[in-house]
Amino acid sequence: MSKTSQDELKRAAAVAAAALVEDGMIVGLGTGSTAAFAVAELARRVKQGLRFVGIPTSERTAAAATAAGVAVSTLDEHPHIDLTIDGADEVERGTLNLIKGLGGALLHEKIVAAATKQLVIIVDDSKLVDHLGAHVTVPVEVVTFGLEATRQSLQALGATVTLRRDRLGKPFVTDSGNRIVDCSFGEISDAAQLEDSVRRVVGVVESGLFVNRADVVFVASANGLQQMQRARGQADAVKSHLTRFDTTLNKPSGA
Repeated sequence: MSKTSQDELKRAAAVAAAALVEDGMIVGLGTGSTAAFAVAELARRVKQGLRFVGIPTSERTAAAATAAGVAVSTLDEHPHIDLTIDGADEVERGTLNLIKGLGGALLHEKIVAAATKQLVIIVDDSKLVDHLGAHVTVPVEVVTFGLEATRQSLQALGATVTLRRDRLGKPFVTDSGNRIVDCSFGEISDAAQLEDSVRRVVGVVESGLFVNRADVVFVASANGLQQMQRARGQADAVKSHLTRFDTTLNKPSGA
């Protein structure tokens, strides 16, 4: 798939999610390339009169939203969020469990997700997997002190652990001043158990495993826009509906 086609799919999913935002809402704003399309669509709607307050999950998202004319605030000012729109690196079919954090904001994203009434995830169909870990590693945010000891403890769980570095080759630093290690576990059979095991490692701040958190997932593909939805806490009750696109990806036919 070309980058242009993938961007079109991301934009289509973002437009569908942004349509859920109503006047007066407090809205969590995710981080990453797909979430950026949602911010752009919300900014377009702001110019048409929509009024809401955004809670960015990263400094990067805050800067982009502010520059686009979206009013932003903090979780301290608005501890209860109506709706959060974010991307994901993998979405597990059947459970809607996620791997997030390749954009480096997993801690803030999970804090915002925990504070929101409805977490809406937007992806293209390349992110759908039968089992988490099929294509991407699990990002884990860790404190700097004792980093090697923490790495070895994660390795003892069966992971191949790599310290994330920035474009200059230096250790990646999160907005909270922590580091990220990317942990390859292979295909994950029990995401909930692994999330709990990783969290128990001393030195770990948070992992990119988001278990039983997504409420709605919009998946855009060349065939159309698929909406998968479940009641919070009911991982087995996932319903799916496909809306086929008309001649362009951003125009569902209503079928």
